[in-house]
Amino acid sequence: MKAPFRMLAAALATLAIAVPAYAAKDVVFAVASTFTTTDPYDANDTLSQAMAKSFYEGLFGFDRNMKLIPVLAESYDVSKDGLTYTIKLKHGIKFHDGTDFNAEAVKANFDRVTNPDNKLKRYGLYSIIAKTEVVDPYTAKITLKEPFSAFINDLAHPSGVMISPAALKQYGSKDIAFHPVGTGPFKFVEWKATDYLKVAKNENYWKKGFPKVDTITWKPVVDNNSRAAMMQTGEAQFTFPVPYELADVLKAKPNLELVAAPSIVLRYLSMNTQQKPFDNPKVRQAIAYAINKQALAKVAFAGYAEPAEGVVPQAVEYSVKLGPWPYDVAKAKQLMKEAGYPNGFETELWSAYNHSTAQKVSQFLQQQLQQIGIRTKITLLEAGQRVQQVESWQDPKTAPVRLYYVGWSASTGEADWALRPLLFGDSWPPKLFNTAYYKNDKVDADIKDALATSDKTEKAKLYKDAQETIWHDAPWAPLVTEKLLSAHSKNLSGVYVMPDASFEFSGIDLK
Repeated sequence: MKAPFRMLAAALATLAIAVPAYAAKDVVFAVASTFTTTDPYDANDTLSQAMAKSFYEGLFGFDRNMKLIPVLAESYDVSKDGLTYTIKLKHGIKFHDGTDFNAEAVKANFDRVTNPDNKLKRYGLYSIIAKTEVVDPYTAKITLKEPFSAFINDLAHPSGVMISPAALKQYGSKDIAFHPVGTGPFKFVEWKATDYLKVAKNENYWKKGFPKVDTITWKPVVDNNSRAAMMQTGEAQFTFPVPYELADVLKAKPNLELVAAPSIVLRYLSMNTQQKPFDNPKVRQAIAYAINKQALAKVAFAGYAEPAEGVVPQAVEYSVKLGPWPYDVAKAKQLMKEAGYPNGFETELWSAYNHSTAQKVSQFLQQQLQQIGIRTKITLLEAGQRVQQVESWQDPKTAPVRLYYVGWSASTGEADWALRPLLFGDSWPPKLFNTAYYKNDKVDADIKDALATSDKTEKAKLYKDAQETIWHDAPWAPLVTEKLLSAHSKNLSGVYVMPDASFEFSGIDLK
């Protein structure tokens, strides 16, 4: 009997040699900054919410053209009075901890974010909810405090994810950020804040056949040159954003693909309308006329941007094309003279960012405004300074912000979230982000009335009226809508940057 056993052993050895070992598909994403949290309900930054799509999903979402799609939800109905949303859920989906996704989970998540005691950063987005109820295991009913026709778009916002109620109970509302448990294509593995965050394949993901890679390691790499170098050496397979000055370098590499994607990221210069001289609309209009947006796109964005055509980017539902605002220095000087500032004035110019592109933008704006006598002192704010001196400032009368370069992406895909947080009279900091401290009763009424109606024709009319009024009042100088530059290895597929600067990678694959 020994010979057959020796033959069997030899055959097995031959088989082991003939079959190659399984090659793990490990992907590295190089991103520009560290994550603030893994909890989308407590994140204000797009990057943290984008990363959290690894392990979390919401009831609704968007496709790559920002069209609303169901994700964990099957369908929904709205009551005639616009107050009650009945949402049918998909069956058979489980959280990573093995517990069922159901209506109880929907209730637990919205009860958490609407409880002001939890002090979650996205409370304002969901505070319209009066109560969430379980109708049956796969039907949830959400009642609003007042009609709010953009509600489903709010549920599709990247923050509106479903977290395991069992995990929330185990870890608590704050510590869940260190133990994320969702329904997504990947499971959380480890987070070392300044070094990396790693996720691994969810073997029981409800979309059969996905994900197609084994791990994703997210690496925050602040230095632009270092990120570009990681792509060139193959240390990373995907990076975003690609610095504009390095676009041509990466584009020339045969193993890399550079992608310039359309966006809804609007860059603008807000002006504190409650402070002199910016309380004068002629001064604000003069500033808007004094800036050459086409030149700005070339100088600071290497051509990967377009002059803003309105206060709401074109890909956002109910946006209206109103511009670009003309570049006319003579007109700007005339308006400054009419406003009583023929020789200009001195003021502060703050940037919400301190990276190289923001520096170029700020310097360009400084030079342009000098043409009409406005002399500016530039400050590039760090994140902590931005929060303290702008976003968290309590008293509008003493707010130090004057000219403020910043950007916004309306991640609900609808005009409400492009207008209300930035230009509604009740959205001054610290409540939301109206850094112009702008208030116009007509605009406020249009925004309120648009939310109160589900008639799309009426909504379009109201939003058009609001945008035209804002454009004329010029609380901002709208600058550019930038293109979103990413780069990936040619053997990586199924990853793209969404118009709101978040990512879609559920179909990711590495050849």
